[in-house]
Amino acid sequence: MRLAILSDIHGNLAAFEAVLTDLQRRPVDQIIIAGDIVVGSPDSAACWQLACSLGCPIVRGNHERYVAHYGTAQAPAVWATPRFAPVQWAVAQCSPAERATIDALPLFWRTPELPDLLIVHASLRSDNDSVAAYTPAAELAQMFPQLAEHWVIRGHNHLAQVREWNGRRIITTGAVGLPLDGNPAAQYLVLERHRSGWRYEHRVQPYDVAATVRRFHETGYLAAAGPISRLFLREVITAGHALVPFFRTYQRWSPDGSLPLAEAVERFLYDAT
Repeated sequence: MRLAILSDIHGNLAAFEAVLTDLQRRPVDQIIIAGDIVVGSPDSAACWQLACSLGCPIVRGNHERYVAHYGTAQAPAVWATPRFAPVQWAVAQCSPAERATIDALPLFWRTPELPDLLIVHASLRSDNDSVAAYTPAAELAQMFPQLAEHWVIRGHNHLAQVREWNGRRIITTGAVGLPLDGNPAAQYLVLERHRSGWRYEHRVQPYDVAATVRRFHETGYLAAAGPISRLFLREVITAGHALVPFFRTYQRWSPDGSLPLAEAVERFLYDAT
């Protein structure tokens, strides 16, 4: 039994296609997508449609939740602001039926045939939890209450890692479309079941980064999705963090939000000293 777990595609069609091509050369028995297919690079709808065409299990990530709940009573008011313009772009690409299907995605994947394996986007508690090498064991217990499985596979943090905890192994896949470890190549995980248990392999697949960068320009995404799309573009090009450091810096520069977002992004990208 060999499984490929893909996560955090984030609208990057070239990266997604490169991983699927790699899997044609090195086939697996099952592909599972652990969320965040949409929002980031311009091609959310195309990535969603390609994912659906695979007929594989898909777990809902936090960005699927943003797209599904945008414009509903479940959506915070901030989602209608320029800070969430990339989400608004993805919402405009998706039909109401697609958004309903996205909303109905499960929050985790389990199967009786593999009772020691759990796949989530972030945790069982939340689609927005982070797991790091220093996350306290007590916090992990809250993220994964009453956990029966010994192998937990997750995405969300965009950095491939393995965390040992209480006799269990929590593996973060890395990101297909927005890797953040400095290597601009698509990342995914392969699990292979043996008599002695699971073996895992973090795979890295180069893709045409320039093709994704062109999509930011030729689709009109940069103009439509505003300043935050420039941060996504920086992450694609550098495979380094931009959004989270920006928002932390923005809060420090302008606690009351009076500094215009576009001006703050410009300052962060070119004059952050």
